[in-house]
Amino acid sequence: MCELFGLSCRSPVALTETPIGEFRLRGGLTADNPDGWGIAWRQDDAFQLRKEAEPASQSAFFNGLVGQLRAELVVAHVRKAKYPPVNTLNNTHPFLHRCCGRRWAFAHNGMVPEMVVLELANQERVCLPDGETDSEFAFCYLLSYVSRFDHAPNAAADWLVALGRISELIARHGKFNFLLSDGDHLIAYGHDRLHYLESADAINATTLIATEPLDLASGWTAFEPGELRIYRAGLRVGRMTTHPPQPQMDPQPVEA
Repeated sequence: MCELFGLSCRSPVALTETPIGEFRLRGGLTADNPDGWGIAWRQDDAFQLRKEAEPASQSAFFNGLVGQLRAELVVAHVRKAKYPPVNTLNNTHPFLHRCCGRRWAFAHNGMVPEMVVLELANQERVCLPDGETDSEFAFCYLLSYVSRFDHAPNAAADWLVALGRISELIARHGKFNFLLSDGDHLIAYGHDRLHYLESADAINATTLIATEPLDLASGWTAFEPGELRIYRAGLRVGRMTTHPPQPQMDPQPVEA
């Protein structure tokens, strides 16, 4: 049911030096996520986005892009189409929307179909989904809540608590593992299925986030259920644990 990959580091690194190559194989070869892929990365203080509604494991475009990129902030996704079961480009993660004077990137693992109705009824909407996914509707719902607060996690302690609360609320409607970024911070919420790997030396600090550990390196750690972690330049700047309900069994797969 979709997988996530995130990168936050102090200095740009070549993506070929990260396990994103293994992540690419999760897009239809070593895992059942064949319905599209996307990579958002920060470049010149703005997000760039490339994606295809095709299996990442078979994509020459993915391979070529990764071979060229150096970045210090990345949000990536491989998709298993379930809600809706249509693998169009607009339904492919990550999604980009503007809020609070910045462009935000978002990618989701799980299902929260009730968020479509809730966001359509939201009187404080700040964005309109380009596609039809419950994920993008949840993203817009999340942004409408974020817009009420100072969005810099290291500038206002109540922002972290507010983000944790809205993440927990959305998680009550299904499964809600996500990566979110304002172009400066990498925000990761592990409802039930997410891992992190942190490293630092005299030159760089690096954090990797992935749905499942992507290589044989030791040090991958599972998120606690409902854990929210915020990184900036590879270092953790915020953490809290919410108390979402225990996830239910996955529904039967829907053919794309």
